[in-house]
Amino acid sequence: MQVIIGLGNPGEKYQLTRHNAGFWYADALVEAHGGRFKTEKKFKAEVAAINVAGHKVWVVKPQTFMNCSGQSVLPFAHFYRIPASEILVAYDELDIPAGTAKLKKTGGHGGHNGLRDIMPGLGPDFRRLRIGIGHPGHKSKVTPWVLGKPSLDDQVVIERCIDKCVKETENLVKGDWDRAMKNIHTP
Repeated sequence: MQVIIGLGNPGEKYQLTRHNAGFWYADALVEAHGGRFKTEKKFKAEVAAINVAGHKVWVVKPQTFMNCSGQSVLPFAHFYRIPASEILVAYDELDIPAGTAKLKKTGGHGGHNGLRDIMPGLGPDFRRLRIGIGHPGHKSKVTPWVLGKPSLDDQVVIERCIDKCVKETENLVKGDWDRAMKNIHTP
């Protein structure tokens, strides 16, 4: 894993919303490894370089808003010639209960607009860290749900889940996908 992309929406207005679970993971990962984000205008992103298990890893937070994430991810991947298979994208997932996460090797966008914008240029072969935020129950409630703040109980379990994912990032970077998957998927 050379690059970890955390998806979210920039700005204080969105900072604490469910849609920013990918940013929360990226922030926690960089903090855990003593890194700092710097604004990279040419990539429309905040970027940090950290050392994980003896490997240099780029952590990228697109600043283009969720639905335009490809405008940041694609130029970064192309500039550094990073194949999709060495990119992990972390994002919020409605279809997974809050406090759980799932790893996935490839696939479609599943209706997630951030992935939908990345896939035309990157293809389907990037890795995914799906951070559960739960579902509001009806599709008409999805937009206010993802752009809303989680309850205190949900926030606590999401943060615990992100901490677990940060710890397992070392296994991901070392290529031990199966071990990371087992540990992340086990409650």
